[in-house]
Amino acid sequence: MTVPPASGRIRVMICDDSSVIRSLISRILREEPSIEIVASVANGAVAVDTLKQTGADVIVLDVEMPVMDGLTALPLLLQIDPSVKVIVASALTSSGAAIALKAIRTGAADCLHKPRADTREQFAHEIRAKVLAYQRRPRSAAGSSPIAARTTPAIAVRPMSLRRPKLIAFGSSTGGPQALFSIFGALSACLTQPLLLTQHMPPIFTKSLAEHLDRLGHRPCVEAEDGMMLLPNRLHVAPGDRHMLVEAVGDQFRARLTDSPPENSCRPSVDPMLRSAVVASRGQVLAVILTGMGRDGAAGARDVVDAGGAVLAQDEATSVVWGMPGAVARDGLCQAVLPLDGIAAKIRELAGAA
Repeated sequence: MTVPPASGRIRVMICDDSSVIRSLISRILREEPSIEIVASVANGAVAVDTLKQTGADVIVLDVEMPVMDGLTALPLLLQIDPSVKVIVASALTSSGAAIALKAIRTGAADCLHKPRADTREQFAHEIRAKVLAYQRRPRSAAGSSPIAARTTPAIAVRPMSLRRPKLIAFGSSTGGPQALFSIFGALSACLTQPLLLTQHMPPIFTKSLAEHLDRLGHRPCVEAEDGMMLLPNRLHVAPGDRHMLVEAVGDQFRARLTDSPPENSCRPSVDPMLRSAVVASRGQVLAVILTGMGRDGAAGARDVVDAGGAVLAQDEATSVVWGMPGAVARDGLCQAVLPLDGIAAKIRELAGAA
């Protein structure tokens, strides 16, 4: 039985076999008054025992450790407390990215890459933002998930007037990979439209995400390349640190990648993808905004609906963070606000899939 929190602060456990990394993360997070470090441990086995005794809201979990690694510890931690948010930290390598994505499929909420000497400032910004996104919400019963206790407030939605879309575009951030695995696992119908995805992730991680989505088997999924033709029923993932734009080529479309400045502090960003998709398709875009921090995608969603397209948003109850979908919902830009398990069916309906 975990110990309930005694304060309103976000209670964080750090699990990493490197004392240097543990110390660095502790220093970064202690700068936030709303964050409390409740434990700092060196392997997964100690993390499991500690969670039973002290409880935590967020665990920053290394994936490669002696005694018990992160992948082994993760299901045990979630068994003790299904509501705990686990952020896996891995090296910025192909193998590290693959392990991080496997952890997300196992139940981790998010991932980030470990800091190097030249990325410590960016790492500090990212880890603070990710932890602060998990502000604790009341639980409906002892041991139950706080997600189950949330309800999305009544949101005014727009009437549906979209003709069959020519492009389907997804935007997601924190909690996005979990949501994408769920949607694309259920979206088995063959679609006649190209699919686009901007997920806030660093380079290498986006390629691994595309590979994991490809393994679901319902459609090819690739990391986009500059000049790549966008094919029907194929998902094209924006590469880390590049914006992905859409360009019309006759009746077809191709991807353009750009190093233009970040938007909404993000590169890749959802907004430029949606803006360019509106122009390329003359407004025949279906945009799907999923769980994530901030407002990225809201400006682009406005362009979509102003041009006659449609926007779907994930509801608060099933979002890890109701930032991005909440922004488009509160701005009155959605034709529907849906639970995660209802999104695939709505896409099939609007896309005209059998």
